[in-house]
Amino acid sequence: MNDITAALRPELERGLSELGLETALADPLLAYSALLQRWNQTYNLTAIRDPREMLVKHLLDSLAMHAHLAGIDTLADLGTGAGLPGIPLAIVLPRLQVTLVESNGKKARFLREAMRQLQLDNVKVAESRIEAFDAPGRFDAITARALATLPLILELGGHLLTPAGRLLAMKGVLPADEIAALPAGWRVLATHPLQVPGLGAERHLVEVGRCPDGGMTR
Repeated sequence: MNDITAALRPELERGLSELGLETALADPLLAYSALLQRWNQTYNLTAIRDPREMLVKHLLDSLAMHAHLAGIDTLADLGTGAGLPGIPLAIVLPRLQVTLVESNGKKARFLREAMRQLQLDNVKVAESRIEAFDAPGRFDAITARALATLPLILELGGHLLTPAGRLLAMKGVLPADEIAALPAGWRVLATHPLQVPGLGAERHLVEVGRCPDGGMTR
C-alpha cells in the first residue's frame, strides 16, 4: 500500500463509521484502492485518478447501498468496470455472492487480479456482454452504477433475475423520466436517498421489481 493511500485511512474509517460499518474493513478497502491506482497508471480503468476522490466517489459511494442488501444472497454487478460497486460490497458483506459482469478484457483481467490479491472467495468474474451473459433467473438482485437508464438496464439484464428479484440501480438525482419509462411488467418498489460521507451531491437507490402476476403497472 502506498503512503498516499495509507494517509487516507482516517477519512475512510470515519466514512465507514457513518455508514454503520466496522472500521477494520479499511484494510482490504485500501488494498483494493491501492491496486486500482497501480493498474490505472497503465490501463484506463477509471477516469478518477486522485486517491481521495477514489475514496469518496468509488469506495464510500459504492458502500452507501450496503444496508439495502438484507435478504439478498446473489448479486450481479452489471458493467462493473473496475469492480464498482461489486468489489467494495463483497469486501464488507462476505456472505454475499457477487458476480462481476464486464465485457472489456483489460478490466476483466484487473478484476481477476483483485480477486486473487484480496482473496475474495465470494466473487466471480463473467467476461461477457450483459445481454449475452447466460445465467437466466440466477440472481436475487442486479445492480449497476452509472451504466445506463433503468429501462435499458432491465432490457440488458432483467433476464438474470429470479421471479422475485430486484434491480438496485444507483443514481444521482432521482430519475423521474426513467421511472416513467419503465417497461411493462416492471414497477418501482422503493426509492432510497443515500448519504455518501464526504460527498455533497445527491444519491439515490432505486429498487425495481416485476409486477405481481405479470401486471402492467409501472
